[in-house]
Amino acid sequence: MIDPDDIASNPQLPEGAPAIGDLIATRLSRRRFIAGMAAGAGMLIAGCAHSSGSRATTPFTVTSSFAFPEIERGLDPDHHLPDGYIADIVLRWGDHLFDANAPAFDPYAQTEASQLERFGYNNDYIGFIPLEEDGSRGLLCVNHEYTTTRLMFPGIADGFPESITAEHTRVEMAAHGGTVVEVEKSDAGWKPLIGSRFNRRITPHKTPMQVTGPASGHDRLKTSADPTGTLVAGTLNNCAGGITPWGTWLMAEENFNLYFLGNLPDDHPEAASHKRYGLKDTIAAWGVFDDRFNVEKEPNEPNRFGWVVEVDPRDPTSTPKKRTALGRFKHEGAENVIAPDGRIVVYMGDDQRFDYVYKFVTENAYQADNPDPDLLDEGTLYVARFGVDGYVDWLPLTFGEGPLTQENGFESQADVLIETRRAADLLGATPMDRPEDVQPSQQSGHAWVMLTNNSQRQTDEVNAANPRAKNMNGHIIEIVEPEGDFAATRSRWEILVQCGDPADRSEGAMWHAATSEHGWFGSPDNAAVDPEGRLWVATDGNPYTGRADGIWAMETDGSLRGTGKAFFRAPAGAEVCGPQFTPEGKTLFLSVQHPGDGRSATFEKPTTRWPDFNARMPPRPSVLAIRKLDGDKVA
Repeated sequence: MIDPDDIASNPQLPEGAPAIGDLIATRLSRRRFIAGMAAGAGMLIAGCAHSSGSRATTPFTVTSSFAFPEIERGLDPDHHLPDGYIADIVLRWGDHLFDANAPAFDPYAQTEASQLERFGYNNDYIGFIPLEEDGSRGLLCVNHEYTTTRLMFPGIADGFPESITAEHTRVEMAAHGGTVVEVEKSDAGWKPLIGSRFNRRITPHKTPMQVTGPASGHDRLKTSADPTGTLVAGTLNNCAGGITPWGTWLMAEENFNLYFLGNLPDDHPEAASHKRYGLKDTIAAWGVFDDRFNVEKEPNEPNRFGWVVEVDPRDPTSTPKKRTALGRFKHEGAENVIAPDGRIVVYMGDDQRFDYVYKFVTENAYQADNPDPDLLDEGTLYVARFGVDGYVDWLPLTFGEGPLTQENGFESQADVLIETRRAADLLGATPMDRPEDVQPSQQSGHAWVMLTNNSQRQTDEVNAANPRAKNMNGHIIEIVEPEGDFAATRSRWEILVQCGDPADRSEGAMWHAATSEHGWFGSPDNAAVDPEGRLWVATDGNPYTGRADGIWAMETDGSLRGTGKAFFRAPAGAEVCGPQFTPEGKTLFLSVQHPGDGRSATFEKPTTRWPDFNARMPPRPSVLAIRKLDGDKVA
């Protein structure tokens, strides 16, 4: 199956907006010049320098800021950790959340009613809200991004998708969305508290959600089920997210376009918008059985997805809110920080080839002693233009400014937000190579953009500015906000690493010379900053390098800047996502998503049966809690 994020829907590179590959080449040329000067002075510098294809050596010994023994690259059915660490399997797909006496999960007898009471499928983002000061008890907020149908149900591979039934689709809906679950740590490790008053399932069809902000009630959000345009049944394809300073959970809706059946005629008012968001292929059969997901019957329904959803995890009866001020696109995440003036800044990537990086800045400041529950409804959404001079200009997506006018088809700020991608096109934002997580650091005033890859760059497109054809490995950009002002409209940018094998000259990778044969990786996806301010990177696509996905620690400061170090390796077929540390840094939660997947993998023949390794049990996406055996901080 082709990764849907690799199918671009940006019709062309906007005039005057250079491709990110062009900018990288310019910036790398400057860095290589500086590196040459540094090397001449005997300094350890970032980059890759090889002799006869061998790995570069470090001219002197320096100590990593990450204190753990590096694991080896590899690929096999199980997960792997450094010596001295243990991984508790906290939650598996199908684990019950509300009744400790409920029957054990039976993958051969799945029903919608049962799945609604159980942990969902393909867990992605993990948020942790502590309930104890020592971090030993808290709420996990977990996104369930999508379902891998052929791994989830027995007998589904033959005749797929014709073999999908209405009941299959209802089970899939019940396995999407998110889970709030109370967890606690004892001497035996982390475990969920079944039946906790906090436990909750959120789904695409059973959870009413309020639409707030500028697009609330707009005609383009009205449907036959909701003529007000203010109430949506649920959320879907929730990828990464964030936890706000006031303790709410931000769920980011990503590949919503893949759930809708049918096509609109070219002269339909929503046809062009549907095309820009990639509504032409579906991975789900939902529209066969539910008119809501058939655009020919409900053309406005897609406009009700692609938003950031805010949830109060402490109140399982609360109504989640779709915050339209943050824009509509394929949100990978919604990580947020506090600017020096108290305003909240939310960083977001639009995860598709040649789409954009955004940030949202609230109009008002956050008041810790009296937080505004609707703070995210007012503010300015910006899109990034990366300049060859090493600066990022943040361009406001504001109705009436520049090209965002009636002459270009925008009648209000609601239209700008419903068609965020087209608005960003017109502003001349920089098309990026699949921007996924954008992870800011409150400590440093920096933010790191995970650019996963651009597998569609062809050989005849290679030139001095775009040195790599079929870029399967991606790179990481570092944004430096001036004096830590995350709300700034002009920032500096730099490349931290250009991923791939530094021992292979043809890949054009750039790492610090101290990076070992295990420390480099490809396809950065999610990221986390630990309590010490250090960067950790999870991958989705590292199997392109011949080895499993995992978690790597990344040096971002000092003489080892640009060095990777392998910490966790996923089982076969899985990606790793949702890295989240507890506040004291003694536990790292991880999501292992779609284990057992592969080109021809099925329920009956997966590439692994992790984590149960039971012949009657399929592979089960799971949340892990990684901790040191001696109880000390991670790394």
